[in-house]
Amino acid sequence: MGYPKISINLDKLEENVKKIIDKLQRNNLNVMGITKAFACEKEIVQLFKNNGINMVGDSRILNLKKIENFDIEKVLIRIPMISSVEDVVKYSTISLNSELKTIEALNEAGKKQNKIHGIILMVELGDLREGFLPEELEEVALKISKLDYIKIRGIGTNFSCIGGIIPDINKINQLTQLTETIEKKLNMKMEIVSGGNSSSYHLIGEVPLKRINNIRMGEGILLGRETAFGENIEGCHEDSFILQGEIVEIKNKKTVPYGKKGMDAFGKKPEFKDRGIRKRAILAIGKQDFDCDSLYPLDKGAEIIGASSDHLVVDISDSDKEYEIGDIMEFQMGYGALLRGMTSIYIDKEFKKKKAK
Repeated sequence: MGYPKISINLDKLEENVKKIIDKLQRNNLNVMGITKAFACEKEIVQLFKNNGINMVGDSRILNLKKIENFDIEKVLIRIPMISSVEDVVKYSTISLNSELKTIEALNEAGKKQNKIHGIILMVELGDLREGFLPEELEEVALKISKLDYIKIRGIGTNFSCIGGIIPDINKINQLTQLTETIEKKLNMKMEIVSGGNSSSYHLIGEVPLKRINNIRMGEGILLGRETAFGENIEGCHEDSFILQGEIVEIKNKKTVPYGKKGMDAFGKKPEFKDRGIRKRAILAIGKQDFDCDSLYPLDKGAEIIGASSDHLVVDISDSDKEYEIGDIMEFQMGYGALLRGMTSIYIDKEFKKKKAK
């Protein structure tokens, strides 16, 4: 196994899962473990399942195919494409939906496969991402209820993504009211009321969540952070995943660009600031491999200067460590870096063995 590499500490990850599951269960909530940031790696999905996560969600059918034989509820969380409805029905038990035409196509695919497909009706509550408009939801739900191979499993919404809407008690009330309206219209009880993602975690135990009984969590579990305010979740680890890169050059160079970007927002080169002679390390990792914008050196004396398609440049002038060619530098990752790294074919993945029980 070579470099660059992501080292996955399964002990720390398991502790995160247990901590979050415990809090959710104490508040009568289930979790949908979001797997897209690690491309449904079977070892992590199994860890989820072993620790009480019975439903996983991914945005790629290709990922869900990997766990086809896992006894776990599989949810496609990206709105299905009509061109892929056959695979959606085959490899997922539930999908999130916001278009009647697509749901009708899923019904036809279900008929061909003699399989009833579950759906969660997504509703738009201000984030400007996916979802039926609240005023159209009742009529749409009535039409869907008449389809033979579609079962409405629940209702859901999204927060803190495109529109940056942070969930609050008003949004909870709105989702609850919509849920109860649809239940009355269809004379049925919603099995799943999915009240957002890791950005909703800060509300748990603080305000009544009313009808919400499901939270979709990826970053909260993997990186130990809620995403409404970017705060660490108490008792969780932020470093279950660590990027390791190898140094291929160390040289003293005179001028370093002022700032981390080669161009400003208007496509112009920034002014250069002469910082004197600085020691720079170049690592064999770049933008083709990875999202280099959300990396944080574990060495607090190191500073990322920038990246090309193939190389990451790090200022190590203020580091207490004497680096040499071939040494390994380690980095904590943001969610974007983690997602890109775990799905990159150019980055190895290493699972640290769990402690003996």
